[in-house]
Amino acid sequence: MEELKARIQAEGHYLGDGILKVDSLLNHQIDPGLMYRMGEEFARRFANIHVDRILTAEVSGIGPALMTGYVMGIPVVYARKQKPLTMSGPVYLEVAPSHTKGGEVLLLVSAEFLHAGENVIVLDDFLASGKTIDKLARMVHSAEANLVGIAAVIEKTFEGGRDALSRHNVPIEVLARISGYDEKTKLFHFAD
Repeated sequence: MEELKARIQAEGHYLGDGILKVDSLLNHQIDPGLMYRMGEEFARRFANIHVDRILTAEVSGIGPALMTGYVMGIPVVYARKQKPLTMSGPVYLEVAPSHTKGGEVLLLVSAEFLHAGENVIVLDDFLASGKTIDKLARMVHSAEANLVGIAAVIEKTFEGGRDALSRHNVPIEVLARISGYDEKTKLFHFAD
C-alpha cells in the first residue's frame, strides 16, 4: 500500500534492535482516514474468503482490525493483556513475547467470543518474529474455529515471521514489507 509506505518513510523512526517507531500513525496516534483505507485494502485482499470475525491483540492491532471489520461487516475480537473483572467463564490464554515491552505479555480471550466452526482472520499491527500472531492463531485452533488468513499492517521481513507462520497454510497479507533501514540515508527499504 503506497500511501502507508510513504507515511512510514516520512514519519517512521528506526530505533535500533529491530524496533520501528510509527507512533504518529499506528501505535499511539491513529489516523482514522488511513486506518479506514487500510481496512478497505485488507477487505479487498480477503474478498474471496468467507470470514466470520477478526481476532487481534490490544492495543495497536485494534485500529486496523476495527476498520477492516467495519468494511467487511463482521465483529472484531481483541485479546486482552490483563483479565478484567467482567471476564468470567472459560478463557483462552496464551503468553507471547513483546519486543517493545521487553518481556512477555498475557493474551486472554473470553470463549464466548470465539466460536467453533467460524472462519477467523488474525490481524495485528506488526509481523516480526510471528510469535504473537502464532499465539492468536493457537487461540483460534483451541476454539475449534478455522484460521482462514493472517494479516499485518507492517512486516519486518528480516525477523523471519512469515516463514514461521507458513505452517498454518493460510494466506498472509501485509500492507508494507520492510526489508531494511539505511542509517546513512535514514530511509527504509521495502520488499515487493
